Amino acid sequence: MYCELFKLDEPPFRLTPDPQFLFASKQHARAKAYMESTIWLADGFVVITGDIGSGKTTLIESFLEELPEDVVLAQINQTQLTPVEFLQSLLVEFGFQPFNQRKIELLTTLKEYMIEQYAAGKKLLLVIDEAQNLSRKVLEEVRLLSGIEAQKEKLLRIVLAGQPELGDKLDSPQLEQLMQRVRLRFHLSALSKRETREYIKHRLEVAGARGREIFTDEACDLVFRYSGGVPRLTNVICDTAMLCAFAEERDSINPELVETAAKELQWAPHSERKQSTDDYDTGNYVGMGDSLARFEINFKGHYLQDFELPFGRAIIGRTDDNELQIRSKFISRHHVQITTTRRESWVEDLNSTNGMFILGKRVKRHTLREGDELRLGEHTLVYRDMRPVPERGDAEPDQDRYEPSEEFVNDT
Repeated sequence: MYCELFKLDEPPFRLTPDPQFLFASKQHARAKAYMESTIWLADGFVVITGDIGSGKTTLIESFLEELPEDVVLAQINQTQLTPVEFLQSLLVEFGFQPFNQRKIELLTTLKEYMIEQYAAGKKLLLVIDEAQNLSRKVLEEVRLLSGIEAQKEKLLRIVLAGQPELGDKLDSPQLEQLMQRVRLRFHLSALSKRETREYIKHRLEVAGARGREIFTDEACDLVFRYSGGVPRLTNVICDTAMLCAFAEERDSINPELVETAAKELQWAPHSERKQSTDDYDTGNYVGMGDSLARFEINFKGHYLQDFELPFGRAIIGRTDDNELQIRSKFISRHHVQITTTRRESWVEDLNSTNGMFILGKRVKRHTLREGDELRLGEHTLVYRDMRPVPERGDAEPDQDRYEPSEEFVNDT
């Protein structure tokens, strides 16, 4: 409708996933690299989580478009299945018609096919989207399939993608054996204000803007205020703003048109909508830019520097693509993940080689408390909780949108 007015080749803010429009933010690039690792790692098993509208499906489609010719793909998107239905769906993806087989026959057929493909030099890849809907029984079938091997090499590479509930489900004690097989795990968060601006301009450029400024920087920043950096919500309000501009025969988007779009959608600013939904007390609400917690970083007992934990998730590891880089041979590329909410912070081991230790005990996941000492190799990170102490009876707010922090590099 408005493409001719804006001199675009196609609408830039469609809601349907389109790999062509994938915006490679730092976190999306890392998530895609994790998925790509399943191809060259013989025991590749990756879990990607993200909130609704965070771009998981678009990311998956982009990843699948670039698969090498020697990869045989099974993609499952319908996940409300029984174990037998799951095995049948998997075989259907591989070209079988297994609807009259019993479970033992399904498993036998699968194993024989996997061995046959391995002998032919093929790599089998299973990608499951919306995996948060899988029952524990089906996830147990996934675990068993992930263990099938020939000549000590796993025959099936696996990518599970889903909403944050998938992570909660995988962390349950009943699925501990499955989690031990997961090699890499990553959570896609909302975009920062800067990334939202880049995201909007990227989609416009792909659609044919050819360097023309259609959204002013101020308009992009206002889009972030209403969308919270969620890609799908960003698409909705940008598309609406362009329709409003079309109605007024204006070929650029300023803050006034974004405000008009927000009124059309009956949207309040994103933080207020989230706050209202969770019935937060605005008098005790901590602003997005306020520090909630920090680590005091020590090396062999000597204090180095503080690292303020960003709201949301931060990765600590050896390479420079982490929020906190620790250059040490005892630290894995991506060693641990810290999640910080309005209420608490917790740390998870990302299947590191040397692990993480609290009070001398190696742990996989730990909710942090004031004064906790997290040991990673020769480094000790002392946790400091900087949240205001709530008054008695006050609700403890929580929220799952955040902006990534700037990186800190430890030169030790």
